Amino acid sequence: MDFKKLDLAVQAIALRRNELKKLDYNNPKYDDLEEELHDLEDSLLDEFGNYLEGVFQEIHDKYCPDTDVLLPIAYMAKTYTITQTNEFSVGQSEGVYVEVDSLPGKETKLVMIPNPLRVVLNIGQEQQRLVWGSK
Repeated sequence: MDFKKLDLAVQAIALRRNELKKLDYNNPKYDDLEEELHDLEDSLLDEFGNYLEGVFQEIHDKYCPDTDVLLPIAYMAKTYTITQTNEFSVGQSEGVYVEVDSLPGKETKLVMIPNPLRVVLNIGQEQQRLVWGSK
């Protein structure tokens, strides 16, 4: 697996999502940016979808077996924070809701974050736990 290429593809989607989030629906650039985003997502799924679905299946099997695995792009945040050193992070509210057996009663969400590519489990508003990282 070319993790660098995969990470760059996820970064491109994250950056486009951030751009789109800043625009109003009435902005003339909105439709073009949204189309570019969908093209990037389709390309990611075409090239890396099977691999990422396997990654998420393993995560679900280990942490949340009662929750269905979704398409990999569903696990991407709506908005990413990017530092000056190009490190990506997400807020505690981001991700796909999952039911983690070992954390009953806790609000838990899985989210994919690039640079380095990883999957984090957001646990309530208290904690983020790394559950998978690219090699």
